[in-house]
Amino acid sequence: MEISHGGGGGGGEARKAHVAMACVQLMSGGYHVITKVALNGGVDEIVFCLYRDFIALSILAPIAYLREKRTRPAMTGHFLFTFFLLGLTGIFGNQLLFLLGLGYTNPTYAAALQPAIPVFTFILAAMMGVETLNVLKIEGQAKVGGTVVCVSGAILMVLFRGPSVLGYAHHVQTQHQETMAPEIPGLMFSSLASFGIDTWHLGVLCLIGNCICMAAFLAIQAPLLAKYPANLSVTAYSYFFGTIFMVVTAVAMSNESVNWTLTWSEIWAVVYAGIVTSALSYGLITWSNKILGPALVALYNPLQPAATAFLSRIFLGSPIYLGSVLGGLLIIAGLYLVTWATYREKQQAAALGVYRSRSTESLISQDFSGPSPSLAKSID
Repeated sequence: MEISHGGGGGGGEARKAHVAMACVQLMSGGYHVITKVALNGGVDEIVFCLYRDFIALSILAPIAYLREKRTRPAMTGHFLFTFFLLGLTGIFGNQLLFLLGLGYTNPTYAAALQPAIPVFTFILAAMMGVETLNVLKIEGQAKVGGTVVCVSGAILMVLFRGPSVLGYAHHVQTQHQETMAPEIPGLMFSSLASFGIDTWHLGVLCLIGNCICMAAFLAIQAPLLAKYPANLSVTAYSYFFGTIFMVVTAVAMSNESVNWTLTWSEIWAVVYAGIVTSALSYGLITWSNKILGPALVALYNPLQPAATAFLSRIFLGSPIYLGSVLGGLLIIAGLYLVTWATYREKQQAAALGVYRSRSTESLISQDFSGPSPSLAKSID
């Protein structure tokens, strides 16, 4: 099954979706800046995610119920199972695995793996038939090339710093700053150690799992939106199941050492994460996924390091380095290539549809009007 997206962006809806996805990356950049203090303060990852998801669900559920009363289709077993998968992958797995992976490794390594999300999304969407890819055509080659350029730009931002082009590099914390690693239960650690897996390798596995979960979320969501047009309800149901998973995990993993209280800075971080990064961002992602398709939506993820650097410069006074500028330009170039290729495919599909429609109308008019004059003469 193929899903038709307006991905290239000829219409007003597509342009709004592109702007929305750029705003989502700015919000995510703000999330990285604001929550840095909270996570360094030692707040428990599960507690942070649970509070964040509760806030998001309390906002999304009533709004979706009131706004989409008439457009929301009846619930079926297929829809329920799909919402279950979306909550498991995009909410529970995506959020928790990233924070765990960040705790077991370091911010540099965590950022270096995030550009894998567009790659995994493109592969999954192509396997599911949600995205089309023909490498023998110029559009297919542009899609592949644009994805490679976009991911390369994000990796360049992580691996190459270069000289400072804006601001001064005084009192800047190193990227390899240690974070407080989350505690592993003794039974789980002994089981992993028997396979030769230490905490660093566990962190790498968590980060890879985070990328796969986000890719699966986008790929699964796209065909659902074609049958279930209530975008806010899709996001709300996803958060409902994601919150259930988070509650079960919190109860199973909780012990006396878990601190459920938050400082004021942590409360502000949780509020921002729940309202902006969760409720608003995921609502925009769902709406944009319906218009642009999962592959193009995922390609905006590599913009997060650029957004983080930009906001860090404004609010924290951090310098902007040459690597961030060059990487950002590569990301924009890659996005343009994929957008252009998708737009060309939509134009060709529309032209083919018009041609087929005219051919059908011509045949129908012949059937009703009888044979043409030239054919009648030849019969005489």
